[in-house]
Amino acid sequence: MIEWSEQHQMIRDTVRRFVEAEIVPNLEELEHGDTPPYDVLRKLFSTFGMDEMARSRFEKQIAREKSGAAAPAQSQEAVAGRGDAAAMQIIPIIELCRFCPGMVTAMGVSMGLTGSAVMSKGTIAQKERWGLDLLTMNKIGSWAITEPGSGSDAFGSMKSTARRDGQGGYILNGAKTFITNGPYADIIVFICKLEEDGVEAKDRKILTFVLEKGMEGLTQSKPMRKMGLHSSPTGELFLQDVHATADRLLGETEDVPARSGAKQTFSMERTGVASMALGIVERCLELSLAYSKERIQFGKPIGEFQLIQDKLARMEVARMNIQNLVFRQIELAEVGRGPSLAEASAMKLYSARAAMEVALEAVQIFGGNGYMAEYQVEQLCRDAKVLQIYAGTDEIQISAIARELLSN
Repeated sequence: MIEWSEQHQMIRDTVRRFVEAEIVPNLEELEHGDTPPYDVLRKLFSTFGMDEMARSRFEKQIAREKSGAAAPAQSQEAVAGRGDAAAMQIIPIIELCRFCPGMVTAMGVSMGLTGSAVMSKGTIAQKERWGLDLLTMNKIGSWAITEPGSGSDAFGSMKSTARRDGQGGYILNGAKTFITNGPYADIIVFICKLEEDGVEAKDRKILTFVLEKGMEGLTQSKPMRKMGLHSSPTGELFLQDVHATADRLLGETEDVPARSGAKQTFSMERTGVASMALGIVERCLELSLAYSKERIQFGKPIGEFQLIQDKLARMEVARMNIQNLVFRQIELAEVGRGPSLAEASAMKLYSARAAMEVALEAVQIFGGNGYMAEYQVEQLCRDAKVLQIYAGTDEIQISAIARELLSN
């Protein structure tokens, strides 16, 4: 794949019109007010039939699992069209990130991470109970793994616990932080360690539970104040003796491999960063080009100065490189493959760094204006920084890439 098809471009233009009509006029309130992004996201889903497509896929999966049929074979015929399906998911991400990257994070965690956890690891009953609401954005989900003090060592430093209650259920305790959608989540995928006598903390089983807003002992904080991504509500979760019945244990077994499931989630998050970065870079370049033509200094447009041209040229190189990574992701989907964890890490590492560099250069081109919140490059620069932090910091990506290289 070397370029977007005509169909892709038509979808892009349609989504862009939606963004310009529904998001741009409300950007100030979404970024700095008290308006959560969920109603706009639901309108996006319904406008483009994304909710009905999700419903159709859900019903087919449930019907197949109830019949006991195997998943479709990975033949060429079976995977045909998956590239286009991937593109249809990626294009809205790019377009949203041109103005409001936080909305993509809120949507991705709810529908992508939380919904995928339930649909990949849950029982049929659990999928029917929670899956469809998450996939259609009817309910908001959060994926709770990070804890105060844990950072990149999510499993090693995990202190949240589950204790068997002797009646088939569990008592949950702990605290989670930096949880996307945490303040408003209806459904929470909560990851913790099983308390077991005689087993060291580092060797204890990792269990995953599905919790719901309003459960006794569960407290969801107000949105936290942060540097960027203001349209993505982030909060803390506190659990004090929360009783979880056995049907809330994901998969209804203690033997679900939570660590491998988390790796799949990390891979999904990391590849998604490339699409987010592309939207940010495209918009920064677009704004910088326009400003370089209209801003007059020393009697001529600043775009005629070689130092500004160097910045613009480097932005375009970054845009091309990130777009090619996105195209590779689409091509992998077309043949029924996904990137390895190391490849996903490489995509995230490059894209996040490139987006941050481009956003900083955009601010520099705008000069003092770029430092003002009145100009969008200020917001995009703040938003870009988190791409180097969440879903694993740059340093974690480097380790993942190097470990795979050294293992060969």
